[in-house]
Amino acid sequence: MYIKRLLEKSLKEAIQSFPAIFIGGPRRSGKTTLTRTFLKGYNYVLLDESDVRSLAIEDPRGFLEKYPPPVIIDEIQNAPGLLPYIKARIDAHKKPGQWVLTGSQQWSLMRGISETLAGRIAILHLYPFALEEMQKILRPHLGVAEAFVEALMHSPKIPAKSVSLGRWFLVGGYPEVVLNHKVSRKLWFSSYLQTYIDRDVRGLIKQSNLHDFERFIRLLAARTAQELNCSTLSRDIGVSVPTIKSWLTLVEASGLVFLLMPYHKNFGKRLIKAPKCYFMDTGLVCYLSGHQVEEHALQGPMAGALFETACVSQFYKRFSALVDPCSLYYYRSTDGLEVDLLIETGRQIYPVEMKLSSTIDSGKAKSLVKWLEISKNKDAKGLIISSSKQMGLVGNNVVNCHYSLV
Repeated sequence: MYIKRLLEKSLKEAIQSFPAIFIGGPRRSGKTTLTRTFLKGYNYVLLDESDVRSLAIEDPRGFLEKYPPPVIIDEIQNAPGLLPYIKARIDAHKKPGQWVLTGSQQWSLMRGISETLAGRIAILHLYPFALEEMQKILRPHLGVAEAFVEALMHSPKIPAKSVSLGRWFLVGGYPEVVLNHKVSRKLWFSSYLQTYIDRDVRGLIKQSNLHDFERFIRLLAARTAQELNCSTLSRDIGVSVPTIKSWLTLVEASGLVFLLMPYHKNFGKRLIKAPKCYFMDTGLVCYLSGHQVEEHALQGPMAGALFETACVSQFYKRFSALVDPCSLYYYRSTDGLEVDLLIETGRQIYPVEMKLSSTIDSGKAKSLVKWLEISKNKDAKGLIISSSKQMGLVGNNVVNCHYSLV
């Protein structure tokens, strides 16, 4: 069963505008399914197959003759030497939408694409399912962040088939886990982690460090939605701070995590400068942190962090898919004022708080009200994302919205 993706709108626009399109993202996020379903009539070649990969590496001209455009070249990271030859073909025939490249994001691959195909390629990112994709309530017409947030504030109806919080936490958004109810979640994520380490990590770090790297991922998962402290991770694992930073760059480039930077505008107070680290998928977080049942995920010590991770990652996925130029930050001052998420559009900044609670009152809106006061923007509004079904105004210019609508 194919589930429509938010990225389809941006992919359609890119196909009409650029000779080449690269779709990156974490492994198993649905890149092959999207391209083969959405781009019917294209030739398709998978560079995971050894004989095909050998041809691409040893005879790139012969490979491109055998698989002419329009073509989808899947797992391009297995034969990056093709890129200069694709560039030559593009320069000879600049017809849009002819070359669609997909691959697991790697720092070296992204650098090669940016340097070799600059000005010729659109770069898109596909992540595990966003909640609105899972619930089949796509709203691509709300592509601009301002329109989307404003829609959330006007008390829309909760979807009839909304995903339960416990399932959202444990299953996450990887298509194979979401769509196949018979799959063993524990076995799937175990295999996923091993494949990631074997294919994307093993060649980039010392063999002797692979065990420490797996410990690093597990400790990072336990700290999702927290400020990043490389010194603490260094001490806990027993490796240097530069090593921790290089590993962080690796998992970020792979699309497993993203960093939320602190808002940089000074409102006359000292601000915290460390970024917060979020995993892209709560299912992976639950596996790495040992959460096996919904009750533990919902009521355990990580429940709040899981809810914040789930919600913030939804905004990140949505705005990435629709190539929205908005920026995401968090805010924390040294005097204790904290806002989980700031969504900065061209005209407005929306402060957002995540509250894992079915009871939302004005007391839970205090930090948003305070932030609105110091921002001195009379038209600004704040948003609470919660598990409460009582949506609407809960404080001065602060609105509560149910998580299923994010």
